[in-house]
Amino acid sequence: MNIASLINALPGAAAQGLIWGIMAIGVYITFRVLDIADLTVDGSLCTGGAVCIMMMQAGYNVWIALLCATLVGMLTGMATGLFHTFMGIPAILSGILTQLGLYSINLKIMGKSNQAINVDKYDLLVSLRYVKGVAFYKNTILIVAVIIVIVIAILYWFFGTELGCSLRATGCNGNMARAQGINTNFNRVLGLMISNGLVALSGALLGQYQGFADINMGCGAIVIGLAAVIIGEAIFGKIFHNFALTLLAVALGSIIYYLVLQVVIWLGIDTDLLKLLSALVVAVFLAIPYWQGKYFSKPVKKGGNR
Repeated sequence: MNIASLINALPGAAAQGLIWGIMAIGVYITFRVLDIADLTVDGSLCTGGAVCIMMMQAGYNVWIALLCATLVGMLTGMATGLFHTFMGIPAILSGILTQLGLYSINLKIMGKSNQAINVDKYDLLVSLRYVKGVAFYKNTILIVAVIIVIVIAILYWFFGTELGCSLRATGCNGNMARAQGINTNFNRVLGLMISNGLVALSGALLGQYQGFADINMGCGAIVIGLAAVIIGEAIFGKIFHNFALTLLAVALGSIIYYLVLQVVIWLGIDTDLLKLLSALVVAVFLAIPYWQGKYFSKPVKKGGNR
């Protein structure tokens, strides 16, 4: 095993981790803030990539393509939200239905199962080639890091507003929120829209970074998002208490996930097992709080001290 090859691969892993970190922040909003397990992300990630690549191929500016990808991603979240609130379908099934429908929509957007975009012919914002050996202002790691900081700042401001607080209250205790006159159905739809908008933005950046959009690029995205959330909380949870820092921890969790993945590949483990490994990592990190409460917490004494 050549340690130099591992070190050489780490910047690319960090760049990819940052891009997926935006998606992980979107997953955090539904999973932790709204308390909904949203499976739409497996489809909306591809939708973001497909819209961005096709618009850039049609000659649109990269920023316009990113904006449209984000807006279309928000529409996918709205579809899931309406399935859940207006039609009364459980949240997890609503996400599955939207994800299933997006497979056909994504195929129609791209015209075929994948579409490539060449960094030499198009003015891409991020790319594999922009990780090393380029001017610092074109470096993918720097650009995506700046985008994440802007996203976190906007979300921190939004969740401090009256509407943002009502959205958080909806996820914390829907019954109490309704008793206070909050429209919980609207907040759930809004939360799903914001989440999937971020996921689609991540997909748009990922499509540029890898140079193509593929119909299966979102397969297993929810697992990677959950892994980033759980790893970020497990490592930085006791250090970061502020909401903005919590979102930053999620993004850092995504970077750690991809760095660990790169080490696993470097160690020579069969790459066919990576999805299984990801699932096991998420399962273990999800089980840790339960194990701590059941096996490692001190028993509470009944009655007062005499």
